[in-house]
Amino acid sequence: MSQVADSWAREVLAALESRALRRTLEPLDSPQGPHITVGGQRLLNFSSNDYLGLAADADVIAAGREALATWGAGSGASRLVVGDSGAHQSLEAALARFEGAEAALLFNSGYAANMGAVGALMEAGDVVFSDALNHASVIDGCRLSRARTVVFPHRDVEQLDALLRAHPGRRRLVVTESVFSMDGDRAPLKALAEVCARHGAALLVDEAHATGVFGARGSGLCEAEGVSPDLKVGTLSKALGGVGGFVACSAALREVLLNRARALVFSTSLPPAWCAMMETALRKAGEPDRRARLHARMQQLADALGRPADSPIFPVVLGSAEAALGAATRLRAAGLLVKAIRPPTVAEGTSRLRIALSAAHTAHDLQRLIDALCAGEALRPTEERQPRHEHR
Repeated sequence: MSQVADSWAREVLAALESRALRRTLEPLDSPQGPHITVGGQRLLNFSSNDYLGLAADADVIAAGREALATWGAGSGASRLVVGDSGAHQSLEAALARFEGAEAALLFNSGYAANMGAVGALMEAGDVVFSDALNHASVIDGCRLSRARTVVFPHRDVEQLDALLRAHPGRRRLVVTESVFSMDGDRAPLKALAEVCARHGAALLVDEAHATGVFGARGSGLCEAEGVSPDLKVGTLSKALGGVGGFVACSAALREVLLNRARALVFSTSLPPAWCAMMETALRKAGEPDRRARLHARMQQLADALGRPADSPIFPVVLGSAEAALGAATRLRAAGLLVKAIRPPTVAEGTSRLRIALSAAHTAHDLQRLIDALCAGEALRPTEERQPRHEHR
């Protein structure tokens, strides 16, 4: 067998190693939750996106067991072949109600939903206006679409307004996250909706880190702020504790995505039993007490750090990859798991600790983290913020 590709791999790995950017897998020895076991060590977990503590919820697990007996393990094909089921249809109807939308369409991940939606709706001759800190899935959707991509500075509505005036197109789409995954800050949704209306542009909002966290029924920041975008993308993998993604939109847009989104058309669908589990998780995500507990923890940490409680995500930007790894190692020695986030997930010079909170954390859990942070050097963030991906 040729060793050519293997030699390429060794070169890449050596380069990553030299920059403290090589990553390794760390399998858990326990279910996901606020307390986990990794490599035999019991750790208090502040690195999971399980915002409502549903990943190991007993009712969700029970729904999965029952649904496995009904539907079996796999879906067998893509949705458009024989991979559709009553469980898929039921979950989509529940998601549409939860989102206050006319329709919803399931995808196998939030990544697939973003990539599929942008790629299906936009094409050559169209223009996508994308926030500089949008997720990689949005960037890949822009590339797949072959539309012109115009990147506007992070959260800068004034610049977006100017760019919309300067860049005409057949169809124009503005894309933003509502809560940004690495910085934890919020998009100015009302102002974005207003500028889109003024210019006749459509608005897609990625609610991945806001679904289940904000709003009276928990559907996200759009609900909380009274904004109705053309499309909302959400995930089942964060506050809902599972895996999968969805787009909430009009019935007509759903039909376009069903027919044109390559990430859906050419993928075997989610297992029906998983859909049943996620429908149970969705009902639990609507419980206000869970959100209240999460928001209490958000406020507790925000008060300790002197920051606004914008989201369950609190970055501590340290600069170099080495600095972030060192801080994460010191926290782990104290029994706290706060993973270091490094390029290419974030821009060079902005490596960080990314603290993620859960409704399952107690006030005591959080105080342990606060005490450990304040006792060390981890609270010396740099102020620099740059786009974490390079749009091309």
